Amino acid sequence: MHRKLMAVSATLGGLGVALGAFGAHGLQKITADEKIIHGYQTGVQYQMYHALALMAIAIIYFQFKGSLIKWAAILFITGIVLFSGSLYFITILKVQENDAVKFVGPVTPIGGILFIAGWLAILIASLKKNN
Repeated sequence: MHRKLMAVSATLGGLGVALGAFGAHGLQKITADEKIIHGYQTGVQYQMYHALALMAIAIIYFQFKGSLIKWAAILFITGIVLFSGSLYFITILKVQENDAVKFVGPVTPIGGILFIAGWLAILIASLKKNN
């Protein structure tokens, strides 16, 4: 589990850097709309935060073995896909002036809830840990 999680973390982190570079250089050539750029940057930031959190989980996995740590990782990965992924998709739709934004928008808070649930899983796992 920990090796796979480290690989997923590294992949998501590297992808976050690439997406961030596009946001800083390429996206601004496509749109000058600050709301669109800010939404995209938020997706990149949360992807990077949670990629780093996944790496921490992979590192501490043996100290806190258990289903809660596994669930935290699953929740973070799914949260990245739903939260950051929806913000990236919304960016594309807004740049194209596509009305489908209203259908994708509600996905973002679901990803946010999954992030919160992942952090709660880590909290509970740390409180349950016998020293």
